[in-house]
Amino acid sequence: MRVSIGRLWIGLALALGVAACSSGTDQDGGTTSTARGAAKVDGEFLATGGDGSDWAAASYSYAEQRFSPLDQINTDNVAGLGVAWSAELPDARAQEATPIVVDGIMYITGPWSKVFAFDARNGEPLWTFDPEVPHSVLQNTCCDAVNRGVAVWRGKLYLGTLDGRLIALDAITGAQLWSEQTTDRDRPYTITGVPRVVNNRVIIGNGGAEFGVRGYVSAYDANTGGLEWRFYTVPNPDGEPDGAASDEVLRTAARTWSVTGQWRESGGGGTVWDSIVYDHELNQLYIGVGNGSPWNHGVRSDGQGDNLFLSSIVALNPDTGEYLWHYQETPGETWDYTATQSMILTDLEIDGETRQVILHAPKNGFFFVIDRETGSLISAEAFVDGVNWATGYDLETGRPIENEAARYYRTGEMFIANPGPIGAHNWHPMAFSPLTGLAYIPANIVPQAFLPPTTEDHSALGPIGFNTGTNLEDGALPRDEATLRALISTVRGQLVAWDPVAQEARWTVDYPTPWNGGILTTAGNLVFQGTATGQFKAYAADTGEELWSMNVQSGVLAGASTFLIDGVQHIAFTTGRGGAFQITAGAADITAGEVPNIPRLIVLRLDGTGVLPDAPDTERELLDPPESTGTSEQIARGQQLYLRYCMVCHGEGAVGGGINPDMRFSGYLTSDAAWRDVVVDGSLADNGMPGFSDVLSPDLAEAIRLYVIDKANEDIARLRARREEEGQADTPS
Repeated sequence: MRVSIGRLWIGLALALGVAACSSGTDQDGGTTSTARGAAKVDGEFLATGGDGSDWAAASYSYAEQRFSPLDQINTDNVAGLGVAWSAELPDARAQEATPIVVDGIMYITGPWSKVFAFDARNGEPLWTFDPEVPHSVLQNTCCDAVNRGVAVWRGKLYLGTLDGRLIALDAITGAQLWSEQTTDRDRPYTITGVPRVVNNRVIIGNGGAEFGVRGYVSAYDANTGGLEWRFYTVPNPDGEPDGAASDEVLRTAARTWSVTGQWRESGGGGTVWDSIVYDHELNQLYIGVGNGSPWNHGVRSDGQGDNLFLSSIVALNPDTGEYLWHYQETPGETWDYTATQSMILTDLEIDGETRQVILHAPKNGFFFVIDRETGSLISAEAFVDGVNWATGYDLETGRPIENEAARYYRTGEMFIANPGPIGAHNWHPMAFSPLTGLAYIPANIVPQAFLPPTTEDHSALGPIGFNTGTNLEDGALPRDEATLRALISTVRGQLVAWDPVAQEARWTVDYPTPWNGGILTTAGNLVFQGTATGQFKAYAADTGEELWSMNVQSGVLAGASTFLIDGVQHIAFTTGRGGAFQITAGAADITAGEVPNIPRLIVLRLDGTGVLPDAPDTERELLDPPESTGTSEQIARGQQLYLRYCMVCHGEGAVGGGINPDMRFSGYLTSDAAWRDVVVDGSLADNGMPGFSDVLSPDLAEAIRLYVIDKANEDIARLRARREEEGQADTPS
């Protein structure tokens, strides 16, 4: 691990009193109520989030509403926002963390689980912590080398790392205090989510379902790092007890899984990779559980059973991990419909009664209002148009009313699901304003074709690469221009302002592309959101009127935060492209190759006079690729293998998303030996490109090369023709 400390840090710490306190510690080893800076953040503080001066948790407070009571910036003056300062960040990959600010010190995380501390007044770097995650771990990530932030608790920061560690840092210096490996390093687990700290316990989950793991959530002592309890979300494939808090309830859950099925090899999935929410009023912990492993219910569990607790919200006792209740949103999940998306806690008046509820808009396209004391379903309505896997929910049983054609493994026919695996709502956090009573959802409309597997290659569990149990090749993007453009035209994004009582959208904003940023809402009647096309926007929270927009040069993924510096309200967010859609979508992502990938932290204030550095030129020189010499059989086989092993990093249709290398322009295409050296032997493993010798022979790797060469010739000719039409032709090399 490396910690670098800014030269002014010691003086700043003394001047600001960061993480200082004037008296001793409490019985849990935390600081007393006289603490300042990060040391003041405890359960009492997180119950409300304070008065708005700080943004001390990823979603502001335990309720996770991402609502700030600040109103200095409001509908009357938001047009006066300008740059206070900005800072360049080191890794041009997805930036998914919301900036944390406590007493003028800002903490953010970036790709490869790095942590950065800044003076929030002027952007002066204070320290950096690099856990030195091996880049070879990238082969185990579905969705980029991302991290969504740290948790602050009593003078410490808590970080989950991509290689499965949970690390405690000193908030003043960034020094590591303890580190625990929370996962089996021999299995393809990762951590990208934010830890939560509850009753002096750090709660963390993990990811990796597409690669074959079994999900769980763990609680560690905040002071020592000792494991206190663990809850597995799916039964043990071996049928044995785990000695965990989940043992008793999983005996019942096991009846909802087949006695055979690939889940016994893959672990079943159910990873808790993002949303974990603490209800301080009821002392309950809610975890959002992910998709099955593999996706295909027919392969995973022989098409049998609901497969608990996949795609469920599960309530636990935060002190013991004991099961309290669950609600399964997608029984027998088979479309990668996770329930890991952000959960919000609030009270609503429904039918004349005040109900304590969870608001949830998961991947499957329905907005759920759930009684958080009992787990009973109150309402579920589609929050985007075109949802077709189900027509609604039976409120008596809590179960979806499914479209029979959606179970593609039963019909044997293609089903074009809307939403697809990108989800009607993915990890990008939604927000809720208690002033308007509306939830604000960064929504996606991205259909995808599902087919049952037709070859052993699709259904067998491989040692590397995605294991979905579906037939990817026949669902690939079409190669003729007209059909391709028609399909791409259906892909878009929305900002949806949802009324959870009336169960309908109050207003919506349409975007030309999905994968837009998370939401911040404030008492100034404002909603802030960044877009994939490089804008940061402010809307009136009650009407949806666009009030202000700023070109920030690069895509925005994460949610913003807001806070006071010397009594003046500021807004902070990051730019930087990446994540599941922008890596894998390729040709379906209209921003690929057009919007620069600039990793940057930006802080705004009224009358800010700062200027962003000039954006780089994104125009790519169209070099002539090698001649296409593959047979039709080789190219078809290469496409199948590319989709199985390469698409998740290098883009569907061999069209790169601007994050990982676009293989159509790779110099390695010119040499079969050089290609084999990388793809089979792993010569670039330290850069995150693993060798695939376990699954690819040199002949199979060559088929992939021939497919990419053929695709490169086709696409570059089309791009050159398009530029000529626009009068921008360049000379072939």
